[in-house]
Amino acid sequence: MRLRFLLCLPLVALVGCQSVQTTQGGNVGVSRTQYMMSGLSSDEVNQMAAESYQETLAEAKKQGLLNTNATTVRRLNSIAAKLINEVPHFRPDASNWDWEVNLIKNDQLNASCAPGGKILFYSGIIDQLELTDAEIAQIMGHEIAHALREHGREAISRAYATQMGTQLASALLGLGEGGNQAAQMAVQYGLTLPNSRSNESEADLIGLELAARAGYDPKAAVSLWQKMQAASQGEPPAFMSTHPSSAGRIQALQAAAPQVQALYEAAR
Repeated sequence: MRLRFLLCLPLVALVGCQSVQTTQGGNVGVSRTQYMMSGLSSDEVNQMAAESYQETLAEAKKQGLLNTNATTVRRLNSIAAKLINEVPHFRPDASNWDWEVNLIKNDQLNASCAPGGKILFYSGIIDQLELTDAEIAQIMGHEIAHALREHGREAISRAYATQMGTQLASALLGLGEGGNQAAQMAVQYGLTLPNSRSNESEADLIGLELAARAGYDPKAAVSLWQKMQAASQGEPPAFMSTHPSSAGRIQALQAAAPQVQALYEAAR
């Protein structure tokens, strides 16, 4: 990840925040107002994420681990195409993102969608959990939801506002090495560390609806979490955050399923 460009932004721009609505609420009703740093645009965060994504792919390719299973890659692209077709229900401009899907051969139970639509799956989560297409759609929809809601930019904004103001000010004014440290912390808070409980819940709900609209059974959200709960001895995989419990998540998804059942039936 690269946040070096942030150190060139004016201090006044970094201090200011603005309230935004990144997505429409959908049937699941995700409508929380978000506060973003006014000096950090969606395009800038998307560019940072795209650079990091390409670095990850380059390293995997160098090791001979990138897209080694053509059948699984086709499967992921097929599911992604259906989900991406539904993103305008939450965010019309996301249809114009430069979407990309890749697979890395690795035993990790891991997947992500970087800001701007860069989807990445690790083979371990598909193979070890023996995922159905509907269960893959739930994971992918969840990760796409993080990108649509700009949870990364929101977390970076929060980190600057609550933890790095003094350090960043010193860096911008040329008062030492705080700039690089501030950038590294922004990466951790915005694009590396697990999301907050509220962000994870939002992604669960939006992902559930995206998958339903794409024709994937909402019940797969429950079976997916049951598999992940078993594989992780009751603890959620790192990519799904360390905060919400599996049992609580299953209950919340079961409660939300009726809100999207009609969408699923219509899509079928």
